[in-house]
Amino acid sequence: MSEKPTTVRFSLSEIQARRARGEDQTRPDAPEAEPLGEDFWKQARVVVPSGKTSVHLRLDTDILDWFKAQGRGHLTRMNAVLRAYVDAHRRSP
Repeated sequence: MSEKPTTVRFSLSEIQARRARGEDQTRPDAPEAEPLGEDFWKQARVVVPSGKTSVHLRLDTDILDWFKAQGRGHLTRMNAVLRAYVDAHRRSP
């Protein structure tokens, strides 16, 4: 049985310090995300995923192209968008 890779987490100040020292592995041309704002953080909650399921999914080409154009991690971002949609609808009456 293979072991899961270790996840390393850094605080924002640690990330900023690593960038200042040139230790950041982020591509120099990586886009900055828009600030999420205070309202987002007031409602944000940590969700520990229960696991992933592999699926075959047919998408509109322009949708996939847009996510891929955002850089590495496009499938993770697509999952996050779906998660936000589901969570929003679960909270709706």
